[in-house]
Amino acid sequence: MADHGENRDGASASVRVLNHRSEDLDTISSLPDVILQQILSLIPTKYAIRTSILSKRWRHVWSETPSLHFDDFYKVDADSIDKTLALYKARKIMTFQLCATSVVNLPYNEWIEFAMSRNVENLFLDFGYLKYEFPDSVYINSSVKQLRIETKFSELIPRCSVSWKSLKKLYLRCCNLSDESFAKILSGCPILESLTLYSCDELMVLDLTKSPNLKILIIHLNIWDSGPTHIVAPHIHCLTLTLKNYQLSCTFVDVSSLTEAKLDICFSELEDMNVDFLQDMVLKILDKLQNVDKLTFGENFLKILSLAEVRGVPFPMFKAKALTLETMISQYVIPGILRLLRNSLELKKLTLHTMDIETDTIPDKDVSNYLCGLNLNHCWIFGNVFHWNVESKHVASFMELMIKITKALEKMVVRLESYLDGRDFEELLEMVPMLSQNNNVSIEFSSISAWR
Repeated sequence: MADHGENRDGASASVRVLNHRSEDLDTISSLPDVILQQILSLIPTKYAIRTSILSKRWRHVWSETPSLHFDDFYKVDADSIDKTLALYKARKIMTFQLCATSVVNLPYNEWIEFAMSRNVENLFLDFGYLKYEFPDSVYINSSVKQLRIETKFSELIPRCSVSWKSLKKLYLRCCNLSDESFAKILSGCPILESLTLYSCDELMVLDLTKSPNLKILIIHLNIWDSGPTHIVAPHIHCLTLTLKNYQLSCTFVDVSSLTEAKLDICFSELEDMNVDFLQDMVLKILDKLQNVDKLTFGENFLKILSLAEVRGVPFPMFKAKALTLETMISQYVIPGILRLLRNSLELKKLTLHTMDIETDTIPDKDVSNYLCGLNLNHCWIFGNVFHWNVESKHVASFMELMIKITKALEKMVVRLESYLDGRDFEELLEMVPMLSQNNNVSIEFSSISAWR
């Protein structure tokens, strides 16, 4: 068989191997259709169809795969999609994915309605920069359990009543949503459990009061977006909030049921940092997290907390049992970390994950001026903040300091990502058992180093 070319999923490579090794072909061909169809559903549909030329055994296997993926981005072949749907035999579609980022005047409505006619459960639609008007039929569906919509110029404005009776997971990215339209959408999702809003910039007040089953909320706000400034979510258990526009004031009106929260702030070098604004917003958010069991903070969030600590601003007390810190270790985060630990009297598990993030962090030069009066004996400055200058003894000293501050700590998890070279890692690894024994704390330690 001639080579059909490679793709990022490696689908055509798999076809070539099957053709050249008849024993493998026989083995795989002997599998039941349902297994073969599950395998083919993991790759784009156009590559699954290519297997039909292998033999008579494979000719129609693809036509009953539980998933259809049309994701050619800027080259949508309408005739090919129409032919595929005409030959498709499965009565039930588990996943239907359509990515059409720029091509206009194609029968998108017909393709989506085809998927819904087969009781699709997972519907993923990406219209990119295409201005697409969603038909009423999209808003009325009883089979979809997971819906993902990505679009930059299309608006979600339901003209009819929304009825997504089975929908449990909703992901909206770059969707133009007014408060009124989104309230209408929520009213039609009686069993919604998870909501992700990524750069939905027209939504100002996120009121989830009437969504009692909604337990997971994920919000990402980009630099130029506005997005929800007031979050009313009394039933939410798990919250992830990433602010990429720090000038946007985000207020938690009600998160009284929250048990787990992950927060960070991304920063653009095009912006001037308003320390007072950031500090005020972060501390107000912290005030609403006092009773949360599991907390995760990113590097920029910790930098702002360090600034507040240096300024002598009071911090709330926390009842967290588990705390995760996703940050490089430097003098710009340590003051905030130590204050968090001192104010977390019930902390049982502490995780330190040194995320090697080179972008979207607050430049150290913008915070260094505020640290001039810091007591260096307590902040454990390592000299240069870059990870390749940090030695094993510094990391061990910081670990020991954190353990001593946390009186109730039972377990520490340390993941050093791209942090120490091979020699320093081995030295630190030798110190860990002694740290654990001396402080009666279980320590789980690992390192992913660029030198290993």
